[in-house]
Amino acid sequence: MASTGNGLDYDKEQELKAFDDTKAGVKGLVDSGIQSVPKFFVAPSEETCNEKSDLRHAHFNVPIIDLRDIDKDGVRCEIVKEIGIASSKWGFFQVVNHDIPQDIADEVIESIRRFNEQPNHVKEKFYSRDKTKKVRFNSNFDLYKARFANWRDTLSCLMAPNPPPPEEYPEACREILLKFSKYVTKLGQDLFKLLSEALGLNSNHLTNMGCADGHVFYCHYYPACPERNLTLGHTKHRDPDFLTILLQNQIGGLQVLHDNHWVNIPPVEGALVVNVGELLQVCKVQRVHYFLALSAKKS
Repeated sequence: MASTGNGLDYDKEQELKAFDDTKAGVKGLVDSGIQSVPKFFVAPSEETCNEKSDLRHAHFNVPIIDLRDIDKDGVRCEIVKEIGIASSKWGFFQVVNHDIPQDIADEVIESIRRFNEQPNHVKEKFYSRDKTKKVRFNSNFDLYKARFANWRDTLSCLMAPNPPPPEEYPEACREILLKFSKYVTKLGQDLFKLLSEALGLNSNHLTNMGCADGHVFYCHYYPACPERNLTLGHTKHRDPDFLTILLQNQIGGLQVLHDNHWVNIPPVEGALVVNVGELLQVCKVQRVHYFLALSAKKS
């Protein structure tokens, strides 16, 4: 049993299972007409009341890097420099003129909304906690382990390598996700080349390591919340991958930690947010250690 803090106890495990068994996710709760957030979604006050976010740091802006003309020598050198600085100081940057058409990006967001707003009997076919499934829908991958649940549902689709047959993707978003995947693959390859050069390596170094071999789409959906001051759509976290490319809608809500302060990343139409993941940071650290070892050897 778990305490609610008001003298009453409730069986958290049982409530989690009851929620999970509906296979309807957070959207199902909203559709049922709930007026209060279930207890297992309620976040501790230190999570929802962010003391590290204040107006004194509103001047902080995540760098926006223009990828236009990246194949022109002089322009490319400047882009590489900007990416190196942004990756080192922020671990984040935004990219514009990345060659992904705006109508494609808009249709991706619309298709995910369309998938989540279908009748539940259509979505529940994809509902699963089996991590081996290449296409699955659920609410909170860590539902039974997290301190509190986040107010979101997620459709995850493996796109590469070894993707499932096209018909295994949901019909509501199948065509556009397959199309978007081709654009993202090209952008990812370009970014890994630029990052390699920013590290002083051959442009194909990170690609040859296999960093660009695969990608997964995690498509998050955040239904309207009746008590939004009590919970979060996504708690603070680090991305464990090489690189995350984030497509925000025009509502946004993303924050990043910089100089010990949370900084808003307001949506910029046409921009994609790039997050340098923990695996790539390890590569960067190893590169620095390698450089220092060579320097020490030469001396």
